[in-house]
Amino acid sequence: MIRLGVNIDHVATIRNARGEEHPDPVKAAIVAQEAGADGITIHLREDRRHIRDNDLARLKKEITLPINLEIAATDEMLEIALKTKPNAVCIVPEKRQEITTEGGLDIIKGQKKLLPIIKKLKEQNIKISLFLDPNPSQIKKAADLGADIIEIHTGEFCRKKNQEKQGELDKIKNCLNLAHSLNLECHAGHGLDYDNAAIIAKLPHIKELNIGHFLIGEAIFYGLENVIQKMKSIIDTKNS
Repeated sequence: MIRLGVNIDHVATIRNARGEEHPDPVKAAIVAQEAGADGITIHLREDRRHIRDNDLARLKKEITLPINLEIAATDEMLEIALKTKPNAVCIVPEKRQEITTEGGLDIIKGQKKLLPIIKKLKEQNIKISLFLDPNPSQIKKAADLGADIIEIHTGEFCRKKNQEKQGELDKIKNCLNLAHSLNLECHAGHGLDYDNAAIIAKLPHIKELNIGHFLIGEAIFYGLENVIQKMKSIIDTKNS
């Protein structure tokens, strides 16, 4: 079975549009937990455009699911991660001007900055995930840096059409095989919906999909519990 991590960032985005307290992303996490989600993902951005520090603190107290904390590779975020000790930290690229994460980390270029962060997190038994494009050189470097998990950025696959889409899928599949051979756990996420998540779920070695924007958007029409349960049934490849 493939795990489903539910990203609740966009519940916080709606809340923050008015600068008030509703809707509550922690309540969304509780609903996700009751609906059968396997984990909760949140991105604590430097500008706090959606998830806030207090959301993370409350999640630690109010849910039992593992928390996957997405952060940029900064001293501030490292300090927060070490203090709160989530189940896993996923290090992601971050630009102030971007609407959403636009691609994977360049961990070859950024390895000097990443190494001490990874070392300190691993000393506290926090799993390390690196958010990467499907690039073999980046996958190999993730193993060299001591990561536990790679999360493949599926945004390009989701955007492409026809033959280009198949080419991107082949790149992802090859990188999953490589990561598995290097003893890296394989996750994937970004831009996934019912249709393309079903395709990614059938690839070898995938252990977890992290999905947020689509689930929160569909929840407006069908309810969060219903859409999580539907997504779970789609990506459950156990009997397929």
